[in-house]
Amino acid sequence: MGGRSYGIDPETCAFMAAEIEKATKAGTEVVVVLGGGNIFRGAAAEQHGMDRVTGDYIGMLATVMNSLALGSALDKVGVENRVQSALEMPKVCEPYIYKRAIRHLEKGRVVIVAAGSGHPYFSTDTAAAVRACELKCDAFLKATKVDGVHDKDPEKHAGTKRFDELSYLEVINNPEIKAMDGTAITLCMENNLPVIVFELMKEGNILRVAGGEKIGTIIK
Repeated sequence: MGGRSYGIDPETCAFMAAEIEKATKAGTEVVVVLGGGNIFRGAAAEQHGMDRVTGDYIGMLATVMNSLALGSALDKVGVENRVQSALEMPKVCEPYIYKRAIRHLEKGRVVIVAAGSGHPYFSTDTAAAVRACELKCDAFLKATKVDGVHDKDPEKHAGTKRFDELSYLEVINNPEIKAMDGTAITLCMENNLPVIVFELMKEGNILRVAGGEKIGTIIK
C-alpha cells in the first residue's frame, strides 16, 4: 500500500522486489506469502455484517492480486518467479502444488504463494506457517511495519520495549504480545520452526535476516 490509503503502490512493490533480489543473489531460496489487508480485510468486513466465510474468500482473492503485483515487480528486476494459488485460477497463476513449488525453488525461482491456505478461518500467518513447514523452510520471516516484537503496540503506545528473543510459549501465553496468531505460533513450535519478526521497509533487512544477522525479534 505504501503511502496510499488503499490498494497497491508500484513503488513499494518495486522496493520489495529489489530487496528480495538481493537475498536471491546471495543464494537464499525464497517463498513469499502475502496478506491482502491493503485491499480487503475479512475480519473487518465481518464486524460490519458480512458473512465470515465470504469475507475470508474475498480476502484470499486480495492476496492473489498482491501476489501478481509482486511477481510483476520481480519480473522487472530479472528475478524468475512463479505465483501459485491455493484457490485454482489457471488463467492467472499456477495452482499450489507442493512438489511443483519445491521444483521451482530448486531451479532458483522465487515462489509466491497466494490465497493463503485456501480455507476460511485461517489467517495469512497460519497459511505462511503451513507452507514454511511443508516446504521445509529454515525459518519463518515475518516482515512487518515495526522493528520487531514489543511488549505493547508501538504504533499506539510510547516507550515500548522491544524483545530481542522470545520463546513460543511466551508469545502464546501473553495476550499483550501480538506477534502472530496462536494457531500459527503453535504450528511453528510443534515443528521447531524459528520465527523472525523484522521491519520490511528498511533497505537491506531481508538480506540481513537471510544472512543470519540478528535484527528484529526471534521466536524459538
